[in-house]
Amino acid sequence: MTKKIGIYTASAIVVANMIGTGVFTSLGFQLSSVQSTWTILLLWLSGGLLSLFGAFAYAELGTHFKESGGDYIYLSRVFHSVLGYLSAWAGLTVGFSAPVALAAMAFTKYLSPFGLQNNVWLAVGIIILIGLMHSFTIKHSTRFQNSTTIVKILFIVCLIVIGFVFRGNAGNAVNFHSGWEHEMLAPGFAVSMIYVSFAYTGWNAAAYVADEIDKPLKNIPRALIGSTLFVAVVYILFQYVLLKNATVTELQGKEEVTFISFAKLLGTGGGKWVSIFIAFQLLATVSSYLWVGPRVTWAMARENKFWQPLSKKNKHGIPVAAVWLHVAMSIALALTGSFEQVLLYAGFVLQLMASLTVATSMFIKDQRPETFRSPLKPLLQIIFLLFNAWVLVFTLINRPKESFIGLGILLIGLIVYVFDKPVFPSAEN
Repeated sequence: MTKKIGIYTASAIVVANMIGTGVFTSLGFQLSSVQSTWTILLLWLSGGLLSLFGAFAYAELGTHFKESGGDYIYLSRVFHSVLGYLSAWAGLTVGFSAPVALAAMAFTKYLSPFGLQNNVWLAVGIIILIGLMHSFTIKHSTRFQNSTTIVKILFIVCLIVIGFVFRGNAGNAVNFHSGWEHEMLAPGFAVSMIYVSFAYTGWNAAAYVADEIDKPLKNIPRALIGSTLFVAVVYILFQYVLLKNATVTELQGKEEVTFISFAKLLGTGGGKWVSIFIAFQLLATVSSYLWVGPRVTWAMARENKFWQPLSKKNKHGIPVAAVWLHVAMSIALALTGSFEQVLLYAGFVLQLMASLTVATSMFIKDQRPETFRSPLKPLLQIIFLLFNAWVLVFTLINRPKESFIGLGILLIGLIVYVFDKPVFPSAEN
């Protein structure tokens, strides 16, 4: 019998999925479009609220279906198999592979004080090693995930405390001027939300491994909702700390904003230690996505002939072939894409597919007694969908290249679906 995971590991998966590349790197890109501190904080507050609304919907879906596979299962069962297929395709090509690639790329970026920046082969090696970690048993995966997530949480909380306790620089990016009302209505706010949404990606992670979670009715909602609330508070405080310790000129357009900010606060030596820990905690992000993503691909593989070789699990319940396909896709993205471009088109696709999945919770017909009930349904789901639609439209208008790359990826998936054939999953799978 496959060992089940408890609330702590389920929460660790969610937190590790969420606290990753975006929170440490995206502020510099946002400052290229919006510069009021109110606007920046409202961006991260909005992202937290939207993720919470989405978490309510996924908690309902996860406890209703109780199958691993997340979006693929929900969209296929509620709407049509083509939407489930596209969600799994998006997850394989960018949704889960891009965060792995970006975290591995950022890993090398934050080792720049040691001359290892942009060492793509180091990034590839990290992806392969963690792929090996997830190829044996859930026990191995659990131990690695829990330990790296604990380090991740302690690290970012320590940075926040240091950032507030130590006196900031006289010249910094904190700017509570009144222009935030205009910035919120500008296209740059919507585009900046893509970066924020990407940083919050992972709030739905526990739902993807639903059949591996013990007591799903209790533990799936607790993991999704509790972790999302915790991460939202951490994110808002952390962005203020970054703004408090560096200027707009120093941060604008940069990926390594955390190193820049803390190097000014703690000196070059202190900044180097911060960089080391940022790089290390990103291992938990790589790990969580290489745990969750293959379960979605496995769910698709069980029901579609083209993907059947990926439908097998080892004797410990690990979809090893799916794990290594995700490893390969992540390596391909790390080798071929620029950091910002991958972040934008992956964020666009994830925003679109999350919107479709949240919509499914409004169409569940046979409500079961053991299903979590989303509060204020369907109001919160409607707010989620309207806000995401606004962000997607503005991103399509203002960043058409990245948006069309994302749509092109989905189009390729649709073509593959047309030539694929459904199969009935066998019991041993």
